[in-house]
Amino acid sequence: MDNIAIKVTDVEKVYKLYDKPSDRIKEALGFGRGKRHTEHHALKGVNLTIRQGECVGIIGTNGSGKSTILKIITGVLNATRGEVEVNGRISALLELGAGFNMEYNGIENIYLNGTMIGFSEKEIDEKLESILEFADIGEYVHQPVKTYSSGMFVRLAFAVAINIDPEILIVDEALSVGDVFFQAKCYHKFEEFKEMGKTIVFVSHDLSSISKYCDRVVLLNQGTKLGEGKPKEMIDIYKQVLVGQYVAPESEQGSLLDDEELRKAAAGKKAEEDGGKKIDAKSRTNGGETNPDGALAENPELLEYGSKKAVITEYYITDQKGAKTSAILKGSTFSICMKVRMQEDIHAPIFAFTIKNVRGTEITGTNTMFEKAFLEPVEAGDVREVVFTQDMNLQGGDYLLSLGVTGYENDDFTVYHRLYDVLNLSVISDKDTVGFYDMNSVIEVRSIEA
Repeated sequence: MDNIAIKVTDVEKVYKLYDKPSDRIKEALGFGRGKRHTEHHALKGVNLTIRQGECVGIIGTNGSGKSTILKIITGVLNATRGEVEVNGRISALLELGAGFNMEYNGIENIYLNGTMIGFSEKEIDEKLESILEFADIGEYVHQPVKTYSSGMFVRLAFAVAINIDPEILIVDEALSVGDVFFQAKCYHKFEEFKEMGKTIVFVSHDLSSISKYCDRVVLLNQGTKLGEGKPKEMIDIYKQVLVGQYVAPESEQGSLLDDEELRKAAAGKKAEEDGGKKIDAKSRTNGGETNPDGALAENPELLEYGSKKAVITEYYITDQKGAKTSAILKGSTFSICMKVRMQEDIHAPIFAFTIKNVRGTEITGTNTMFEKAFLEPVEAGDVREVVFTQDMNLQGGDYLLSLGVTGYENDDFTVYHRLYDVLNLSVISDKDTVGFYDMNSVIEVRSIEA
């Protein structure tokens, strides 16, 4: 199709790993019998289509193949098998130092990078001032880049990448090096690029940025694409992968499910570890009450997982009068309540809540470990009621509440039970300020004699 910017078809990347350098030489010269290497499959038959004007995020654990696929798309690496089609001029900001000559100064590297992308010297001359203004590294631009700090380096690299008018921008984690002011400037440029209809492919471990800027997210794990879809859905699955409690669902034909099937599987898939019984939303209770202020709105497709050594059996929100409700007045006091039954002895369970916006960005949250509120062992059969009470300072709107019980076993972080986006939380407000929450500022305006 005409509107496809990048198309990756059945791409595989296999590296040959040798125990020692001499094995590589012996194998190349044909000495001895058999292979002297082992194969590492960095990518395993990945398919990906990115359309013009999309901002697509790629997430996954370390070693999942994120950087590898970007290098193949940009031509830095060749795929072992498969095809890559790119329609448009690419500008890439990969790992620190990619595409730069350490002995050249900043100006020389600007021309080197521009020439590699396909610009003439005259075209680079026209863009030089805007590149230097964006980088803002002063006289250091005339020094060899090998003398730059990592922050200065990424300033120059991003200034070149973003100001040469690419049709496709590819960024791999590099922005985490710059200071907070430079990061803000870069993300503002992202917004401008999206408004101009540019294509952006963005790899980052910053899930808030992925959620905010990306139209679609691709989740990789151990070289395989687990799925792609809306940022919130893929981030929720990624969090299961991080704690080792996600098993890729399979269709009846044994292949990975499509995006819609994957979303449903992630929302409805529950471990059958609690006495062999599948626990779903209907088997728990949110208190079962409603009131005129607003019903308790439970998500029928909440994401639930964990070892079930502890199980959240009941949860609800109460207003400042103690009434169960999902609607809370801004400025009032409210409580988040849950009851947890221990299925096994646990050394020190951690009870937690998180509030996210509808895009999946985590706005706030806390747990009993942060608050030093409960650091005690519990026994099988114990039930604990946990109540978090606080003032509501979020802006008016709808939010999603997540609950969890976790802990550490032999220094390993363990999830006992998590309920993502289990309840809707509506904040009712007659005064919304800027951003996510209200600072409740006290303002004084005084007259001063001239």
